[in-house]
Amino acid sequence: MINNDVLRRLRYALDFSDAKMLEIFALNDVTISRDDLLNLLKKDTEEGYVELDNKLMAAFLDGLVTYKRGPLENRPGFVKKPEPPLSNNGILKKLRIAFNFREEDMLETLKLADFELSKGELSAFFRQKGHKNYRECGDQILRNFLQGLTVYCRKPI
Repeated sequence: MINNDVLRRLRYALDFSDAKMLEIFALNDVTISRDDLLNLLKKDTEEGYVELDNKLMAAFLDGLVTYKRGPLENRPGFVKKPEPPLSNNGILKKLRIAFNFREEDMLETLKLADFELSKGELSAFFRQKGHKNYRECGDQILRNFLQGLTVYCRKPI
């Protein structure tokens, strides 16, 4: 899925203002201007559209994790592993961490978008790439998850 679409859908789902979006980027030590943000949020057919690269998308998602769950405590001797290139699986995993979702929560979120998935199919998206049960997360699944997340976050109280 195109990173710009993911960013746009997350912004809508979470009802974030421009200032909040910039704040989330800043939580991961990334500073962008409001104009740059607006260009990232444009559709690819609009004038001024700028493609959101994986590095910047990962920075936003990591900032979202920090925003939703608080900063990670520095543990002595802990060394952060380099992350693989961002994929739909990585986006799904970071969203799961940000919202502190368990398997059941993920499946319920998908059901909100009228999309059924089994626990086994879901867990395959979170396995290591070389694992025999690993499965790539397709655009349709990520799109449905984001749609369900929108319903989950914007439901009337």
